[in-house]
Amino acid sequence: MRSRFRSPSLPVRGVCPVVETPFTASGELDEDSFIRVIDHVVEAGVAGVMFPGFASEYLALTDGEREHLCRLLLDRTAGLPAFTRIISIPDHATLVAVARARTAIEMGADAINLLPPHQLSPSADAVREHILAVAAAVAPRPIILQYAPALTGTTLNARAISDLASSATNLAEVKVESTPPGSLIAALAAQSPALPAAVGYAGVQMIDALRRGAVGVQPGCSFVEIYQRIWQLWQRGDTAGAAALHTRLLPYISYWMQGVDLIVAAEKMIGWRRGWTASDHCRAPSRRLDAEERTMVDHFLEEFEDLLSIDPRRGAA
Repeated sequence: MRSRFRSPSLPVRGVCPVVETPFTASGELDEDSFIRVIDHVVEAGVAGVMFPGFASEYLALTDGEREHLCRLLLDRTAGLPAFTRIISIPDHATLVAVARARTAIEMGADAINLLPPHQLSPSADAVREHILAVAAAVAPRPIILQYAPALTGTTLNARAISDLASSATNLAEVKVESTPPGSLIAALAAQSPALPAAVGYAGVQMIDALRRGAVGVQPGCSFVEIYQRIWQLWQRGDTAGAAALHTRLLPYISYWMQGVDLIVAAEKMIGWRRGWTASDHCRAPSRRLDAEERTMVDHFLEEFEDLLSIDPRRGAA
């Protein structure tokens, strides 16, 4: 079944990947590779992009680097038709989050992805006040609420999120990364008014999420063409074909999603092998793939050679 949500104004609709942050082999920002990544993702036909997320290693960026890359992304994608540029605000302090959200809108962001504060276990009231403050600061631009309880410990249910949306009318969508996500996606759709949701968490539960009404998926970016093909098959009504392709993908992403640092390292190696980036460096502390995990990347690229190009100069591990 297709999603019941048809509005073209949904911030995340279809495939909307999180852009990675390429570094040089010595750990410096690699702007040329960052621009190449953006261009390749756009060429894949996605509906939009988000930056910076967990997959962007945002915790490893300085404030200046983060703002600089946001500007590069927004400038590079300015004027693209039917393309949504989402800037994520994961900051803990409400004052800082409000200021950065306003700056993102001033720079040209189409929407804000908001990760609720979670350091030092803030109270439910403090989390609610934070969300409402950021939403008010950028209204009427849309807010996407990122709900990732396994990573943050924040606990919200559909009723609580719906209550937030009643107060913050620009809370337009929810990125669901609970495990499993399907029940919350369905519960959000059953609220009054209904709240659309996209599924994150590398799309491990993408098919179930689509069956329950998800309007899109927000994975990493280095093999976004696979998610794009799954989405296209689903939208054409070929749900069996979409599920079959996702089944081919699942052994890889289910392994890599055992840890954020693990999937970041795998995605970076894939992007490097494809010639998108000049290095697969992750800033320390980071996860280094062992020999078996590097071989898994080789097998992955062989498995999906019908969808993914690779740079022949960058041979198997």
